[in-house]
Amino acid sequence: MQLLPDDLLERAAECLRVLGHPMRIRMVELLVENRLPVHELAERCNLPPHQACEHLRLMRSHGLLASRRDGRAVYYEIADPRLPRLLQCIRASCEGGD
Repeated sequence: MQLLPDDLLERAAECLRVLGHPMRIRMVELLVENRLPVHELAERCNLPPHQACEHLRLMRSHGLLASRRDGRAVYYEIADPRLPRLLQCIRASCEGGD
């Protein structure tokens, strides 16, 4: 088996570190379907808006999400096209089993 190059390992580890929180994975799940405003993401994740914003800002700063302002609302959407496949891998690896 061919080992992954070091630079790819670094990028993969950083992505997994950023997604290494249950609420961030939940937000990605919600955003795979369509873009959503911060207040709706916070509500659907049972988080106060300021906590939702921190999670979203972190993922945006690493290029996983993009944001757009529409009036007073800020909408987030998936920016990295690999996220849906990563979510499928998480589901396939974690469902069932136990």
